[in-house]
Amino acid sequence: MVEITEHVEGLLHEETQLHDRGLDLTVADVHEIEEPGRVDFGGGELEEAGTTPHERTRRDPEDKYQWWYLDAGSYLIEYNETLSGREPLSLQPRDALLARGAFHPTVTVEELDSMALSVGGAGIRLKENARVSTLLVE
Repeated sequence: MVEITEHVEGLLHEETQLHDRGLDLTVADVHEIEEPGRVDFGGGELEEAGTTPHERTRRDPEDKYQWWYLDAGSYLIEYNETLSGREPLSLQPRDALLARGAFHPTVTVEELDSMALSVGGAGIRLKENARVSTLLVE
């Protein structure tokens, strides 16, 4: 079995992120989708969606980390971590994220690109470096 930490760089706190089920990944940034992207048949006209960083705020002036206050909708998140190997790994949303009305697709990845995040209902509050996804060895 592959040692998952051998394939991930940029861990913030391995002791907290690594557990029996896998390795949790943390959110580095949240972007709002402002302009549509394009997907075509042959790939010659692929175009990324236009995005802007979502505003962060401190709940208390003394807080070290800021929060994203996300309304219902679609966003793109970026991770603090990167993958260093070419081993296919499964990426799924953390149960804590799902239980609060937000999710992203479960996918097989060899690198960590931006991930689509869907937020429902009343929205969600995400703190910088929140553990939002779990990486598993396939």
